[in-house]
Formats: sequence, C-alpha cells, structure tokens
Amino acid sequence: MLESKYGKVLTVILVIVVIGVLVLLGFLGYDVYKKYTSDKAVAEVMNEFDSTIANSAIIESSNSIVENTVVQLENVVTGDVTTGGGSSSGGSSSHVVQYEGYNVVGKIEIPAIDLDYPILERTTPESIELAVAILYTANGLNQPGNTLIVGHNYRSGAFFGNNDKLQVNDKVYITDMSGTRIKYNIYNIYETSAEDGDFIMRDTNGKREISLSTCTNNSKARLIIWAVEEE
Repeated sequence: MLESKYGKVLTVILVIVVIGVLVLLGFLGYDVYKKYTSDKAVAEVMNEFDSTIANSAIIESSNSIVENTVVQLENVVTGDVTTGGGSSSGGSSSHVVQYEGYNVVGKIEIPAIDLDYPILERTTPESIELAVAILYTANGLNQPGNTLIVGHNYRSGAFFGNNDKLQVNDKVYITDMSGTRIKYNIYNIYETSAEDGDFIMRDTNGKREISLSTCTNNSKARLIIWAVEEE
C-alpha cells in the first residue's frame, strides 16, 4: 500500500517536471522563432535602407554634374570664363523607408557586439518590438546635441540585449538618411533608476552625442551608454 502511494507521488512529480520542461522549451522555442522572424524582417529593411542611400547618392552626384554643366554653359554664353561654380543641393534622401508603418531615420552599427539595426523615428510600445527607436533628439540624428536611442534587452541578444558587454572606447556608427555615417566613441557606461531622466536633455557643448538606453537583465534599472563623435 505504502509503495503504491509512493509510486503515485513519484508519478505526479514526474508529470510536473515534464510539464515544466515542456513549458521551458516552449519559451525558448518562441524566443528563437521570434528572433529568426525579427532578424529576417530587419535584414529586408536594412537592404532597402542601404539601397535608398546608394540610389540617393547616385542621383545627387548626377544632379551636381548637370548643375555644374549648366553653370559652365551659362558662363560661356555670358562671356564669363570662370569655371567651377554650381552647388549640389545635398540634403537627405527624398525617399522614405518604412518598417511596419514607422519611418526609418537611420541605422546603428556596433561592431563589438555585432549589432546592426534600423533606427525608427519614434518610440512607442509597438516600435521597440520591431527595432530600436529615438526617444529624444536635440536637433536630429547626427546633428549637434544629444540623441537618445532606446531598445529592449532580450535574452536572445536581440536589439540592445548585449549592451552590457560594451566597454568604454568601443565604437558606435550612426548613418542617417543623407548617407552621412559618423563614428561615435563610448565614454560613459552606468546603471540608473527607471525614473532618472537627467541624461536625456543634457548639454553636449555643441558636440554630436548619442545615448543608448535599455533595461538591465533583472529589469529593475536602466543601462545607459554615452558616446561622442570621434574627432
């Protein structure tokens, strides 16, 4: 009788363990699937971004050649033999790259942790499930002042999940929609409370700076990283 009860208890325990293992495998499988689908979608957006930048550069170069040619012809007609002149319109691409309804305003690369993601124009609960996004910018991406980019910390390492591995002097590269790619040097890494926002609208003394923000592994604090344009 005692052995029968003992066997039933062991059976119950075994069933609980099996269920627990299955649930754990389910969570891990979901994380892997989510990362796979996210990586695939992000790769497509990044290809579109790179193509847009490349096409924009070709168009701007062609426009510059045409403008210079027109100026030189006008100089010949008017008798002004001074060549050169002409000014490229420059500026950002007229094309818009979107990801699930959000405008892509640039991309971020951090070689030390093999990170390469599009930067979305604004932070919402939905946008940071797709990529990293701008929460605040003083004057625009790659412009003087601070720009705060936020991203989730996933166990899979997606988005800013590996930011805790970064060190001072690691490099961050930001490319904006004009095709300008700026190298930033990490100079400050620290943890702070979720309520602390003093670092957001900070004075950069006219320098281009970025801040990266994500949750710590226990989600009880924020990991903040500051980087300044490398001269």
